[in-house]
Amino acid sequence: MSIFIIIAVVLSVFLALNIGANNAAASMATSYGAGVRTKRQAVILIAVFALLGAIIAGAPVVNTMGKGIVPSEVLSNNAGLILIVLIIAIVFISWANIAKIPIATTHAIVCAIAGIGLYANALNTDKLISIVIWWVAGPIVAFLINYLIAKYFYFKIIHYLATNFAENRVNALLTIFITFTGIFIAFSGGANNSANAVGPLVGLGILTSTKGAIIAGVAMGVGAILFGGRVLETVGKEITEICIIRAISVEFTGASIILAASFYGIPVSIAEIITSGIIGFSCAQHGFGVTAKNRHVMRIAFFWFVIPFVAIGLSYALSSLYFSYGFAEAINLK
Repeated sequence: MSIFIIIAVVLSVFLALNIGANNAAASMATSYGAGVRTKRQAVILIAVFALLGAIIAGAPVVNTMGKGIVPSEVLSNNAGLILIVLIIAIVFISWANIAKIPIATTHAIVCAIAGIGLYANALNTDKLISIVIWWVAGPIVAFLINYLIAKYFYFKIIHYLATNFAENRVNALLTIFITFTGIFIAFSGGANNSANAVGPLVGLGILTSTKGAIIAGVAMGVGAILFGGRVLETVGKEITEICIIRAISVEFTGASIILAASFYGIPVSIAEIITSGIIGFSCAQHGFGVTAKNRHVMRIAFFWFVIPFVAIGLSYALSSLYFSYGFAEAINLK
């Protein structure tokens, strides 16, 4: 086996660990912020159901990442391009984990692949446009639904529950719902984000979609357990106060959007969609002006908007260097 393939596998596993720490951990931030789950409980649920999601429903997105954005032969004939994608993604995601920011992992990886496609004149623009539409629409839908619930239905729901059920019954119902939505978001996250780490390896031809999803699911779970607590703190505690009803709303709407995207093979950002739902509640509660001035919201928005452009530019530039200085000839997969 080529040393470059070994390096690519190692980098993919390391990337999956970071994804588990960042995006998957952010998927449980609402429940942690609501005080329903401890950090330990949250990351264990992430680990178990992210793995199940990757195994059961992860293959369509893995296929998209491996050969839907650029033809598989572009990647399979040039192992060095895989290393470019993985290194760019790891740099951004590791930086975000250190900064405790729920970065849009998917944006960094998809845009790194797109940069290669642009240089090689092999980019599937129709697929990329479809992905970008989901990137824009998903967070907007999550924001609007949760904003409207917080603005017009939140207190009505509380009044209805308080009027029609005893306190212990309300607590039992909410516990059941928050457990379900937590499992739902972890499952959908595994189904979608497993592709971020192993999609390039599928394009390289050394893993099938199913095997790649399993490997990524395991690594994401380990990453969530070992490193997920830092991002949980930022998203769950430092944007706005989150009660159980809000957590249920954010998790359910986010998971529904993410799982729908997975069925269509569209890689989306868990962190972006979930955080947008939380911001929607914050805007309804505190107003748009106060929320926009929140330093955590500002930092998150900066990462979201800047990383795609930087990732494409870096990928394009590194691809040019890769072919111009003879690295392509030096790295032989045969």
